[in-house]
Amino acid sequence: MEKLTEGYPVVIEIPVAWGEMDAFSHLNNTVYFRYFESARIAYFEKLDLLDLMTQKGIGPILASTSCKFRIPLTYPDKVLSGAKVTKIEKDRFTMNYIIVSTKHEKIAAEGEGLIVAYDYRENKKSVIPQSLRDRIMNIEECAGSARIK
Repeated sequence: MEKLTEGYPVVIEIPVAWGEMDAFSHLNNTVYFRYFESARIAYFEKLDLLDLMTQKGIGPILASTSCKFRIPLTYPDKVLSGAKVTKIEKDRFTMNYIIVSTKHEKIAAEGEGLIVAYDYRENKKSVIPQSLRDRIMNIEECAGSARIK
C-alpha cells in the first residue's frame, strides 16, 4: 500500500460509509471529491495555513478540480486519500490527489485541484506569500516527492 501512495506527503485513512453508495451499489462520484477535500484540508493543516490566514488574511480557494475514476468503491472498505503539490506559480498551485482502496490494494481514483491564493480581506486574488511557498517546498522535499515545477 505504501508503494501506491509513495510521494504523497499527506495521506489519511477514511472508512467508506454505507450511506455514500448510490442506487447502483457503488460509491457515488461526488464522494471521491470529498475524499480529495479531506486530504487537501489535512495538507493545509500540515502547512499551518489557518495561522497564515489569521496573520495576513490570505488563504486558499479552490478554482477547479477533476477526477479520473479507476475502479468502483463499495462498502465495506477503507481508502487512503493522499495529496501533494506538483506545481507552484505566482498566485496559484496545483495539487494532485490519489485514492487507494485498501480492500483491493489498487488505485481507485486520481485527481487534480487548482488552488488560488486569495486575500479574504481585500476579496481578490493574491500572490502566494513566500512563507507559504517555503512551507510547501519543505513538505514536498521531506516526502521525497517529485520536484515541483
